Amino acid sequence: MSVVVFPGSNCDRDALHAAETVMRAEARFVWHQDRDLGRPDLVILPGGFSYGDYLRCGAMARFSPVMESVVTHAERGGAVLGICNGFQILCEAGLLSGVLFQNAGLRFVCREVRIRVESTGTPFTSAVPRGTVLRMPVAHGDGNWNAAPDVLREMEAHDQVVFRYVDADGQRAPGATPNGSLDDVAGVRNRRGNVLGLMPHPERAAEAILGSVDGARLLASFVRSAA
Repeated sequence: MSVVVFPGSNCDRDALHAAETVMRAEARFVWHQDRDLGRPDLVILPGGFSYGDYLRCGAMARFSPVMESVVTHAERGGAVLGICNGFQILCEAGLLSGVLFQNAGLRFVCREVRIRVESTGTPFTSAVPRGTVLRMPVAHGDGNWNAAPDVLREMEAHDQVVFRYVDADGQRAPGATPNGSLDDVAGVRNRRGNVLGLMPHPERAAEAILGSVDGARLLASFVRSAA
């Protein structure tokens, strides 16, 4: 597995640790100026603040040399996981639909949330039943996912909304969404299902010492799917 590192990434080591310790995979860092991803089963774009979030979150990282290889990898059917800033980069690169705006409250949000699995059409959720509620943290200032109404309708028709924010009872409710995201969307996939982006951090909820192991369920699902 390859974990891409951009200037400003701050969850790259967390992602590498989860890949090595939780997924029991061989993993390595790939610097943003490199073009060689190796031959990974999975490319992870980690959270952080690539290029200091100048212009827009992910807007500069999208033009890093490594992204040409990431796009090629995805177009060939290779798996790509974008977490937080990685999700933003995937949207900027056109690998996922929509755009991430500043949080509706105009404040950085760092807290635990609950998300409900809406689609099993990705290797990360294929082994997690639809309707499962997962608990994991968010930490972002620009997690407000939006898309044109016709784009959202098309995504819904093709089962591309993978996660939605919900309350402790697993219901969509006021206050459950931390950022104002359209239709409570917390994560989406491409139509093929090999590219997934989400704002919550599964790598920060992958071991009991972190307070939740729900993120490990997504990682373990990928391992089973790849096997």
